[in-house]
Amino acid sequence: MIPPVEGQDQSNPGDAARKPGRWRRWVVDPVVGQLKQGMSPDKLGWTIGTGITLGVFPILGTRAWLCLLAGWWFKLNQPVLHSFKSLVYPLHVALIIPFIHLGQWLYGKERLRLSFEFLRTQFAEDPWGFWQEFGWIILRAASAWLLVAPFVLVAVKFTVTPILRRVGLKDTSGNSPDPAG
Repeated sequence: MIPPVEGQDQSNPGDAARKPGRWRRWVVDPVVGQLKQGMSPDKLGWTIGTGITLGVFPILGTRAWLCLLAGWWFKLNQPVLHSFKSLVYPLHVALIIPFIHLGQWLYGKERLRLSFEFLRTQFAEDPWGFWQEFGWIILRAASAWLLVAPFVLVAVKFTVTPILRRVGLKDTSGNSPDPAG
């Protein structure tokens, strides 16, 4: 047997087969991590609060992206987050007009009477002006939501977390004072 040369790789060629591949490292492991993270009662309280709060964001087509980014950034449980976002969809639709009215009021603009006929005639008369005015309406509605959102988030979080603790959900974050669980 030839002695190994110093500095030469001593690893077994079979070890390379046990190393996880790119698919697993770049796709499978991150997705599984997203599914498993944020399972403590405290984190789930924040997750449910965030799902409900972002679920009523008044701009159509943005809720899923906002939830995805918030879940990734704050390490929240994605399935729970998106489930609560979806559960409040009827509330989301019902609150769009109130957020528009609140935004109009906050900025001292006149209250709009929104209807399909109104929107159609405005668009027919001046398409560019329609988009310009509608864009400002959306931004005003979003700013109204920004004023309400922190209160909703905190209220839901502090209402739900004690319930989650009472139902016996274990703290999986490692911060539990009880060494047994």
